[in-house]
Amino acid sequence: MSSCILKSKSKIFFAFLFATMLSFGAYAQGESEQAEVATKGVEPGATEGATVGGGADPAVLDAGEALFKNNCVVCHSAGGDVIVGPGLQGITERRSQPWLLKWIKNSQALIAAGDPEAVAIYNEYSKQAMPSFAFSDDEIKSILAYLESGQGVVSAPTEGPEGAVAGENVGTDAIGAVGGYLDVILVVLIIVLIVLVVTLLLITSLLKNYLNKSRTLNEYDDEVVNQRFDFSKIYKSKAVRTLVLLIFVVVLVDLAWGTAMGVGIQQGYEPKQPIAFSHKLHAGEHQINCNYCHSTVYKSKSASIPSANICMNCHSQIKTESPEIQKIYRAIERNRPIEWVRIHNLPDLAYFNHSQHTQVGGIECQTCHGPIQEMDVVYQYSPLTMGWCIDCHRETPLNTEGNEYYDNLVELHEQSSKGAFTVSSNGGTECSKCHY
Repeated sequence: MSSCILKSKSKIFFAFLFATMLSFGAYAQGESEQAEVATKGVEPGATEGATVGGGADPAVLDAGEALFKNNCVVCHSAGGDVIVGPGLQGITERRSQPWLLKWIKNSQALIAAGDPEAVAIYNEYSKQAMPSFAFSDDEIKSILAYLESGQGVVSAPTEGPEGAVAGENVGTDAIGAVGGYLDVILVVLIIVLIVLVVTLLLITSLLKNYLNKSRTLNEYDDEVVNQRFDFSKIYKSKAVRTLVLLIFVVVLVDLAWGTAMGVGIQQGYEPKQPIAFSHKLHAGEHQINCNYCHSTVYKSKSASIPSANICMNCHSQIKTESPEIQKIYRAIERNRPIEWVRIHNLPDLAYFNHSQHTQVGGIECQTCHGPIQEMDVVYQYSPLTMGWCIDCHRETPLNTEGNEYYDNLVELHEQSSKGAFTVSSNGGTECSKCHY
């Protein structure tokens, strides 16, 4: 009888361990999946199939959005918020189109001519001069069409059904919406299992004491009930020592290999900058286009580092008393550049062209730099290794539509391969493409 109890006890104990391992495995997998979704960033094709509201031509709205974000967003919001100048929501209803064309092209000329509306705006917003823009009428109309469409307006969160907030992810797409409940369920199950095991151990202990006091056990049952486990036999065993030594060697080799393969990889590098600049605030909350500060990212080999003068376009009026902004003033007064610490640094033997990827390839900044709009302090998101680049070239299809340069190449590719025409298909993995 006692032997059966002990065997049952051991089976329950091992079942508990197995269940605990599965629970923590599921929990860890869920956490890693959520972390991957949270840090994955935006990839090419993520917005494929998006539709544009309103009656305007989508191409016109896209052009207006690009012009607005590259030139206007630093001083104006597409909604009603005042930044440096007024919010532009409903601007086409408040002002006539001919007046807006003159104002955007040369606001100072209108003010100098004594236009009542121009003078009123100039005085209302602290006589802050609006720069002139050499836009064509069609370009300005595209900006006005974009503003009229309301696409750039960020809606304030409102209460939805059952306490849901409009604009937030609700349901299976929300990160943590289901995961939070799953975590609670797993914790409750583990607690229940622990309580069951403790209960079974107490019952076993009570039965053992009862059998010892009854004095009705034969020699075999007495040995089973009162047996003691000798731990010294474990660490004295040659098999156990060999297994421990083997595990130690494998772990040591794995650490050495991982360290050796990580030489020169700066993924996660997050240096402290001379000025506490937040991309989360500027690119995320205020939605300032990357091209405004890194002005050569679409037309040059490198993405330029913004000068202090670009900062002054806004901060001559905004947060002028901030200690961090005062550092910019001091740099300008001393005629010295801000000594930003470089984060992404490819070796000299590798050639990389930003414009080839952003302008020609249509690659989003987040593909390589990660969720930059969520970073208070920028860090290197991707490994930037040769293998990482080659994998991207092998997997990224080229947009060849409407480009006669690719017609013959695509035709030859389709004859010899069934896969997509990728960067690799166009010679993107040849050594001379990156090593020159």
